[in-house]
Amino acid sequence: MLTRRAVLSGLIGLAALPATAKTNALPATAKTNALADAVIDISYMTVVKDFTLARTKSHIRGVIHKASEGGDWRDPAYAKRRKQAEAAGLLWGAYHFGTHQFSGKDQALMFLATARPGPTTLMALDLELNELNPSNSMHLRQAEDFVRTIFAATGRYPLLYTSAAWASCRPMGRSERSLGGPITTRSILSNCPLWLSDYRIQPEVPSAWKGKGWHLWQYAGDTSDGGPHSAKTRAVSGIERCDRNLFRGNTAELDQFWLAHANRASKRG
Repeated sequence: MLTRRAVLSGLIGLAALPATAKTNALPATAKTNALADAVIDISYMTVVKDFTLARTKSHIRGVIHKASEGGDWRDPAYAKRRKQAEAAGLLWGAYHFGTHQFSGKDQALMFLATARPGPTTLMALDLELNELNPSNSMHLRQAEDFVRTIFAATGRYPLLYTSAAWASCRPMGRSERSLGGPITTRSILSNCPLWLSDYRIQPEVPSAWKGKGWHLWQYAGDTSDGGPHSAKTRAVSGIERCDRNLFRGNTAELDQFWLAHANRASKRG
C-alpha cells in the first residue's frame, strides 16, 4: 500500500518488501479457479471512474479503501467512494495505516469514527514500514493496542496487512527499522485474519500464521515495480492504478467470508 506521505514526496516504493521480492510473472496460483482474484485496495490517490465497470468487466467483488492514517488524517475520498462502491454492488472494506506518532488506542478510535463500519464492512490494519519516515512506523505494542481496541468496540478482529519480514521483526529499509518484536502466536495480532503482502510467485507466511495461512494475498502493487509487470495483471476496468489481491477460495467463498466476518460484530451488539 502507499501512504499519502509517499505520494506527496513523489516517492513510491514497495509495501514493506525488499527489492528481491519482485517478479515478472503472475503468481501461478492466480491462474487456478481455487483463488478469487477479485479484491482491490485503493485510496484517494487512485483514479476511480466507474465501480460498476470494475465489477462487471473485471469481476471485482470487494474494495478495501484507506480510511485513515496515524491519529490525525482521514482519506477525503472514503465516504463518497463507499456510497459509489456499495451502489455498484461491491463488498466494502476500510483500512488504517498505522504510525508511531499516536497510541494504538487513539488510532483505533479515530479509524472507527472515520470508517464507520457497518454490518458488512471489512476492517483492516496496515502494519508495515513507514518508508519515508521509518521512525514513525507503528510498533508491535501499538498494533496490539489498536486491535484490542477494535475488538472491544466491535466484537471482531480486523484483517492484518503485513509481510513475513516485518511480522518476523527483520530489519527493513536503509534505516534497518523493525517492528520492535516478532508477532508470535501469543500476540492478539495472530487472531487477525492475515492479509499478506508478498510480490513473489510463492508467498512467505509469517510464523504466527503457520497452519492457518492467509485469507488475502496482495500479489501485485500499483507501481511499475510492484510485482508482476504486465499491465493486464493489474488492469481493472473503470479504475486506474490499484493493488490486486487474491482470496483463498472462490468468489462465493469470498462473499461468505466477508459477510460472516462482519456479521459477528452485529451479533455482538
